[in-house]
Amino acid sequence: MASLATLTRRKRNFEPENFLATMGVGRKVVAFPKKEIVFAQGDAADSVFYIREGKIRLTVVSTIGKEATLGLLSEGDFFGEGGLAGQPLRMGSATAMTDCELLRIDKKAMMEALHRENQFSDMFVAYLLARNIRYEEDLVDQLFNSSEKRLARILLLLAHFGKEGVPETVVPKISQETLADMIGTTRSRVSFFMNRFRKLGFVDYGDSGLKVHSSLLNIVLHD
Repeated sequence: MASLATLTRRKRNFEPENFLATMGVGRKVVAFPKKEIVFAQGDAADSVFYIREGKIRLTVVSTIGKEATLGLLSEGDFFGEGGLAGQPLRMGSATAMTDCELLRIDKKAMMEALHRENQFSDMFVAYLLARNIRYEEDLVDQLFNSSEKRLARILLLLAHFGKEGVPETVVPKISQETLADMIGTTRSRVSFFMNRFRKLGFVDYGDSGLKVHSSLLNIVLHD
């Protein structure tokens, strides 16, 4: 089996959107305005989505009605792939955080593409491995880091620090309630830390959203 490094190189040399555009039947471009639900928990898991533009929030609701954020995704990410592994129903919900343009791929068409196109299959495996690593990092972060460090890490991830290319330093408007939910603390604690970050020059507020500076890494890296 190819190493993760090899898979990552293949991903860099492969343009998934160009391939997906040639798939023909079983795919279509769909638009979702901000706050619209793409799919809800319990819906049939009959398709996979690829984000062409915008940001998506993944959530899950417990049996007692408590909602938790699983992740925030952006351009170039896939979601809703659980059906490929045999899940008949959606385990969570997906909601547009901004105006979104998505490529909806039927489960059958996606399975055929993965079997037919080795490069696409390798890229998709590399993507799933990388996201699984992210989930493990999130768990470690939740278990061992302070709420201040968790907030700093989430803001840096939202701003794409650490990803290839130029960081997207402006984070689309996101409520403090959502941030509190994501890091497992209260809104008042998030407000306290955000004010502290602003006074220290780590973040700025503007009309276009929250601007995150690379200096915020000091919070994450400081012991």
